[in-house]
Amino acid sequence: MCSYIVEKAKLVGSAKGPSGWMRVDTANVYYDHPFHAPLDHALGIDFICEADGGRERVAVELSRQSALDLIDAIKAALASGDAAHAQAPQECVTLAASQADVARLF
Repeated sequence: MCSYIVEKAKLVGSAKGPSGWMRVDTANVYYDHPFHAPLDHALGIDFICEADGGRERVAVELSRQSALDLIDAIKAALASGDAAHAQAPQECVTLAASQADVARLF
């Protein structure tokens, strides 16, 4: 029996769908019987833009273990990215601060 229980997460971002890049503002997340994946149950995530009517979507269906592994990978990527950006070379910060400085380089 399908539960049809959906959790919603508000997002700010983009996704690439069948017709190209689209804005996404919502993720509909559920754990239930998949539509396509050869699994008994799957974590499904539908990325949509409710502000644009939600007509287009990018969908994924993951095994439970794959979803847990993805959570760990996302946390690790954010942690390493935060650390790398916090230690950005001073030259990058200076160049990004002024378009005139960048233009003088060329």
